[in-house]
Amino acid sequence: MFKMSRVSYGGTAAVVTSMALISGLGAADATNAVIVSALLIAAFADNLTDSLSIHIFQESEQLDQMNAFTGTVTNFIARLLLCISFALLIIITPIQDVAIVTILWGMLILGIITYLIACERKVKPAPEVIKHLLVASAVVLASNVTGHSIVSLLR
Repeated sequence: MFKMSRVSYGGTAAVVTSMALISGLGAADATNAVIVSALLIAAFADNLTDSLSIHIFQESEQLDQMNAFTGTVTNFIARLLLCISFALLIIITPIQDVAIVTILWGMLILGIITYLIACERKVKPAPEVIKHLLVASAVVLASNVTGHSIVSLLR
């Protein structure tokens, strides 16, 4: 049986990190090529680091070897595919629409992940979705402010 817990960490991390990178680097006037490069670096380097960290944590919790391996692999694949989806959106979307399209995509995916987890937990989905979207919005806003601030400081 598929459980959202297998992809929830990786999916959430990929979505929020991707939106933050796009917002922050976009605010810093980075080109689409730079933003796509940053997303792909995160998709591989940061993803491998997180997957290894999760695996070692699961081993330290003495989780069954097969469950630890499965969790590690599904986390890696979820993050990789989601980061690539953001990179593809940047490549195919007109530059003036990239920020809004990718933020909407990220919020949609985060909302779906949250909704599915809330259903598994048998709690009301709406408050959970709102809470998680607000936190993601704060991360995106902070990244945007950081990008603008860096540009202002270095000019």
